[in-house]
Amino acid sequence: MKVRTLQDGLSADTATGRNRAQTPPSSSPHICAVTSPESNLRKAVKAVALFEALKGLAALLGLLGLLSLLHHDLHRFVIELIGHFGMSPHSHYPELLVNAVDKLIGTPAHTIVLLGCAYIAMRWIEAWGLWHDKLWGEWLGALSSGIYVPLEVRHIMLAPHWQGVAVLTLNLVLIAVLLWRIRDRRQSRTGAQSNFTRGSTHT
Repeated sequence: MKVRTLQDGLSADTATGRNRAQTPPSSSPHICAVTSPESNLRKAVKAVALFEALKGLAALLGLLGLLSLLHHDLHRFVIELIGHFGMSPHSHYPELLVNAVDKLIGTPAHTIVLLGCAYIAMRWIEAWGLWHDKLWGEWLGALSSGIYVPLEVRHIMLAPHWQGVAVLTLNLVLIAVLLWRIRDRRQSRTGAQSNFTRGSTHT
């Protein structure tokens, strides 16, 4: 009886050890998923896409508002609007707005519509390309934003103002994000090609 009891105990211990070995380790609830840098970069590019889409929407609303005011005294309207916000029409940016409106007054309506639609289309095409992770969208965004950098630097040098610095800084951040994504693409492609070459050599 004692021998049988001892054998039964050994069998039970062996079965328990086997079950423990076969049971997979449970994942700890305290382990957090690590977000890859590429995922963060894609989120940043999508944020740029949303920003560009909003710029296109703002341009569309501005174009519609401008067309509805073409038969009114735009110069007087802009002066009153600037005064409504407590600004002087002779300060830097309000003066730029007044000068731009004065130039638009003598521009044919169809020219304004064509230029406005071209700008809106470019912004929305760029936003679509960025949202869908297209390389051409990233190049289009970087180049179209880079065009304004020399003009913004010139405005800051002629009339230093915190608004101009903020606009320039935002523009440079957008360009940096897009160029970083283009660089990341190139590195990934180079790494994939080198791995393929190594595999072919070993084969």
